[in-house]
Amino acid sequence: MEQPITQHTADQMPQQPNPQQIPQQPINIPAPTPAPTIYSNPVSVIGPQYCLPYPVDLSIVRKFLTLTDGSFAVTDINDNLMFKVKEKLISLHDKRTLLDPAGNPIVTITEKVFSLHEKHFAFRGASTDTKDLLFTVERSSVIQLKTTLNVYLASNTKQDVCDFKIKGSWTEKSCVVYAGESNTIVAQMHKKTTAGSVLLNKDRFTVTVYPNIDYAFIVALIVILDDINGDADTSEII
Repeated sequence: MEQPITQHTADQMPQQPNPQQIPQQPINIPAPTPAPTIYSNPVSVIGPQYCLPYPVDLSIVRKFLTLTDGSFAVTDINDNLMFKVKEKLISLHDKRTLLDPAGNPIVTITEKVFSLHEKHFAFRGASTDTKDLLFTVERSSVIQLKTTLNVYLASNTKQDVCDFKIKGSWTEKSCVVYAGESNTIVAQMHKKTTAGSVLLNKDRFTVTVYPNIDYAFIVALIVILDDINGDADTSEII
Protein backbone atom coordinates (compact mmCIF):
# COMPACT_ATOMS: atom_id res chain seq x y z
CA MET A 1 0.00 0.00 0.00
CA GLU A 2 1.20 3.50 -0.70
CA GLN A 3 1.95 5.61 2.32
CA PRO A 4 -0.24 8.70 2.61
CA ILE A 5 1.53 11.96 1.91
CA THR A 6 1.56 14.15 4.96
CA GLN A 7 0.59 17.71 4.25
CA HIS A 8 2.30 20.45 6.26
CA THR A 9 0.75 23.77 6.97
CA ALA A 10 2.93 26.86 7.06
CA ASP A 11 3.13 26.56 10.85
CA GLN A 12 4.21 22.92 10.59
CA MET A 13 6.88 23.37 7.95
CA PRO A 14 10.45 22.73 9.24
CA GLN A 15 12.12 26.01 10.08
CA GLN A 16 15.27 26.83 8.16
CA PRO A 17 17.97 28.65 10.17
CA ASN A 18 18.29 32.31 9.47
CA PRO A 19 21.85 32.95 8.21
CA GLN A 20 21.97 36.09 10.33
CA GLN A 21 21.22 34.03 13.42
CA ILE A 22 24.06 31.54 12.86
CA PRO A 23 26.96 32.48 15.17
CA GLN A 24 30.00 33.44 13.18
CA GLN A 25 33.18 31.51 13.97
CA PRO A 26 36.23 33.66 14.67
CA ILE A 27 38.76 33.66 11.86
CA ASN A 28 42.50 33.58 12.44
CA ILE A 29 42.21 34.49 16.10
CA PRO A 30 44.91 32.71 18.09
CA ALA A 31 44.02 30.87 21.25
CA PRO A 32 44.62 32.90 24.40
CA THR A 33 47.92 32.36 26.14
CA PRO A 34 47.44 30.17 29.23
CA ALA A 35 47.77 32.06 32.49
CA PRO A 36 51.04 31.32 34.31
CA THR A 37 50.91 28.70 36.98
CA ILE A 38 51.13 30.29 40.40
CA TYR A 39 53.00 28.15 42.89
CA SER A 40 51.21 28.03 46.22
CA ASN A 41 54.46 27.26 48.03
CA PRO A 42 57.76 29.11 47.59
CA VAL A 43 60.25 27.49 45.18
CA SER A 44 63.44 28.34 47.05
CA VAL A 45 66.83 27.47 45.57
CA ILE A 46 69.11 30.15 47.01
CA GLY A 47 66.94 31.38 49.87
CA PRO A 48 63.28 31.81 50.90
CA GLN A 49 63.83 35.56 51.32
CA TYR A 50 63.97 35.77 47.52
CA CYS A 51 60.52 34.19 47.06
CA LEU A 52 57.68 36.72 46.99
CA PRO A 53 53.93 36.00 46.57
CA TYR A 54 53.66 38.38 43.60
CA PRO A 55 55.50 38.87 40.29
CA VAL A 56 58.90 40.54 40.56
CA ASP A 57 60.16 42.77 37.74
CA LEU A 58 63.91 43.29 37.56
CA SER A 59 66.16 45.28 35.26
CA ILE A 60 69.55 43.84 34.34
CA VAL A 61 72.22 46.06 32.85
CA ARG A 62 75.32 44.51 31.33
CA LYS A 63 78.29 46.77 30.62
CA PHE A 64 80.78 45.79 27.94
CA LEU A 65 84.57 46.01 28.21
CA THR A 66 84.40 46.54 31.96
CA LEU A 67 87.56 45.56 33.79
CA THR A 68 86.27 46.43 37.26
CA ASP A 69 83.82 44.57 39.45
CA GLY A 70 80.17 45.01 38.72
CA SER A 71 79.83 44.38 34.98
CA PHE A 72 76.24 43.39 35.80
CA ALA A 73 73.85 45.51 37.81
CA VAL A 74 70.39 44.24 38.78
CA THR A 75 67.79 46.73 40.02
CA ASP A 76 64.10 46.70 40.85
CA ILE A 77 61.54 48.82 39.01
CA ASN A 78 62.46 51.78 41.22
CA ASP A 79 66.16 51.51 40.27
CA ASN A 80 67.15 50.22 43.69
CA LEU A 81 70.24 48.02 43.43
CA MET A 82 69.40 44.37 44.13
CA PHE A 83 72.50 42.47 42.92
CA LYS A 84 75.78 42.96 41.12
CA VAL A 85 78.20 40.50 39.56
CA LYS A 86 81.90 40.20 40.22
CA GLU A 87 83.90 38.57 37.43
CA LYS A 88 87.33 37.00 37.75
CA LEU A 89 88.77 37.62 34.30
CA ILE A 90 92.31 36.24 34.71
CA SER A 91 91.96 32.68 35.94
CA LEU A 92 92.28 29.08 34.82
CA HIS A 93 88.59 28.69 35.62
CA ASP A 94 85.87 31.17 34.70
CA LYS A 95 84.39 32.45 37.92
CA ARG A 96 81.55 34.85 38.62
CA THR A 97 80.07 35.81 41.96
CA LEU A 98 76.59 37.19 42.51
CA LEU A 99 76.73 39.82 45.27
CA ASP A 100 74.08 41.61 47.30
CA PRO A 101 74.10 45.45 47.38
CA ALA A 102 76.51 45.41 50.35
CA GLY A 103 78.99 43.24 48.42
CA ASN A 104 78.29 39.99 50.27
CA PRO A 105 78.59 36.87 48.06
CA ILE A 106 75.33 35.04 47.45
CA VAL A 107 76.28 32.58 44.71
CA THR A 108 79.62 31.62 43.16
CA ILE A 109 79.51 30.27 39.60
CA THR A 110 82.29 28.23 38.00
CA GLU A 111 82.60 26.49 34.63
CA LYS A 112 83.88 22.97 34.03
CA VAL A 113 87.05 23.04 31.95
CA PHE A 114 86.90 21.41 28.48
CA SER A 115 83.18 20.64 28.73
CA LEU A 116 81.41 20.23 25.38
CA HIS A 117 78.10 20.99 27.09
CA GLU A 118 79.66 24.04 28.83
CA LYS A 119 78.65 22.79 32.26
CA HIS A 120 78.43 25.39 35.02
CA PHE A 121 78.22 24.91 38.78
CA ALA A 122 76.56 27.29 41.25
CA PHE A 123 77.62 27.19 44.92
CA ARG A 124 76.28 28.92 47.99
CA GLY A 125 78.07 32.11 49.05
CA ALA A 126 81.77 32.31 48.22
CA SER A 127 82.26 28.54 48.40
CA THR A 128 83.24 26.19 45.60
CA ASP A 129 82.97 23.11 47.81
CA THR A 130 80.81 20.22 46.58
CA LYS A 131 78.79 20.24 49.81
CA ASP A 132 77.67 23.79 49.02
CA LEU A 133 76.53 23.02 45.46
CA LEU A 134 73.12 24.56 44.68
CA PHE A 135 72.58 23.59 41.05
CA THR A 136 74.30 22.85 37.74
CA VAL A 137 73.53 24.16 34.24
CA GLU A 138 74.56 22.75 30.88
CA ARG A 139 73.56 22.79 27.23
CA SER A 140 70.93 20.16 26.43
CA SER A 141 72.97 19.21 23.34
CA VAL A 142 76.35 20.13 21.90
CA ILE A 143 75.05 21.58 18.61
CA GLN A 144 72.16 24.04 18.92
CA LEU A 145 70.43 26.54 16.66
CA LYS A 146 68.65 28.02 19.66
CA THR A 147 70.13 28.03 23.11
CA THR A 148 68.54 25.41 25.39
CA LEU A 149 69.98 24.80 28.83
CA ASN A 150 69.08 22.14 31.38
CA VAL A 151 69.15 23.05 35.06
CA TYR A 152 69.62 20.38 37.74
CA LEU A 153 69.24 21.10 41.44
CA ALA A 154 71.88 19.62 43.74
CA SER A 155 69.35 17.13 45.12
CA ASN A 156 68.79 15.75 41.60
CA THR A 157 71.86 13.50 41.59
CA LYS A 158 70.70 11.19 38.77
CA GLN A 159 69.95 14.11 36.42
CA ASP A 160 67.64 11.96 34.32
CA VAL A 161 65.16 14.82 34.03
CA CYS A 162 66.00 18.48 34.46
CA ASP A 163 64.39 20.56 37.20
CA PHE A 164 64.27 23.71 35.05
CA LYS A 165 64.90 24.48 31.40
CA ILE A 166 66.06 27.71 29.77
CA LYS A 167 65.18 28.40 26.15
CA GLY A 168 66.62 31.43 24.37
CA SER A 169 66.59 32.85 20.88
CA TRP A 170 69.62 34.39 19.23
CA THR A 171 67.46 36.40 16.82
CA GLU A 172 64.82 37.62 19.26
CA LYS A 173 67.29 38.23 22.09
CA SER A 174 64.97 36.81 24.74
CA CYS A 175 64.70 33.78 26.99
CA VAL A 176 62.12 31.86 28.98
CA VAL A 177 62.68 29.69 32.06
CA TYR A 178 60.39 26.66 32.37
CA ALA A 179 59.72 24.25 35.22
CA GLY A 180 61.31 20.94 34.17
CA GLU A 181 60.18 19.54 30.85
CA SER A 182 56.78 21.24 31.14
CA ASN A 183 55.41 24.37 29.48
CA THR A 184 55.02 26.05 32.86
CA ILE A 185 56.84 29.38 32.73
CA VAL A 186 58.57 30.59 35.90
CA ALA A 187 60.39 33.63 34.45
CA GLN A 188 60.81 35.56 31.20
CA MET A 189 63.45 37.96 29.96
CA HIS A 190 63.64 40.27 26.97
CA LYS A 191 66.07 42.88 25.80
CA LYS A 192 65.28 46.57 26.01
CA THR A 193 67.30 48.77 23.66
CA THR A 194 67.46 52.54 24.07
CA ALA A 195 69.61 55.18 22.42
CA GLY A 196 71.29 55.78 25.75
CA SER A 197 72.17 52.13 26.24
CA VAL A 198 73.78 52.00 22.80
CA LEU A 199 75.84 55.14 23.42
CA LEU A 200 76.94 53.87 26.85
CA ASN A 201 77.84 50.45 25.42
CA LYS A 202 75.38 48.59 27.64
CA ASP A 203 72.80 45.84 27.31
CA ARG A 204 69.61 46.32 29.29
CA PHE A 205 67.21 43.46 29.95
CA THR A 206 63.94 43.28 31.80
CA VAL A 207 63.04 40.13 33.71
CA THR A 208 59.68 39.09 35.13
CA VAL A 209 59.87 36.41 37.82
CA TYR A 210 56.56 34.75 38.61
CA PRO A 211 55.12 34.56 42.14
CA ASN A 212 56.89 32.36 44.72
CA ILE A 213 59.88 31.72 42.42
CA ASP A 214 63.34 32.46 43.82
CA TYR A 215 64.34 35.61 41.92
CA ALA A 216 68.00 35.41 43.00
CA PHE A 217 68.08 31.95 41.39
CA ILE A 218 66.66 33.38 38.15
CA VAL A 219 69.31 36.13 38.13
CA ALA A 220 72.04 33.51 38.62
CA LEU A 221 70.65 31.55 35.64
CA ILE A 222 70.81 34.66 33.45
CA VAL A 223 74.42 35.26 34.49
CA ILE A 224 75.24 31.69 33.40
CA LEU A 225 73.30 32.13 30.17
CA ASP A 226 75.36 35.23 29.42
CA ASP A 227 78.58 33.34 30.06
CA ILE A 228 77.61 30.42 27.81
CA ASN A 229 76.42 32.59 24.96
CA GLY A 230 79.32 34.96 25.44
CA ASP A 231 81.68 32.11 24.58
CA ALA A 232 80.08 32.04 21.14
CA ASP A 233 79.66 35.78 20.68
CA THR A 234 81.07 38.21 23.21
CA SER A 235 78.96 41.05 21.82
CA GLU A 236 75.62 39.57 22.77
CA ILE A 237 73.95 37.97 25.76
CA ILE A 238 71.45 35.95 23.72
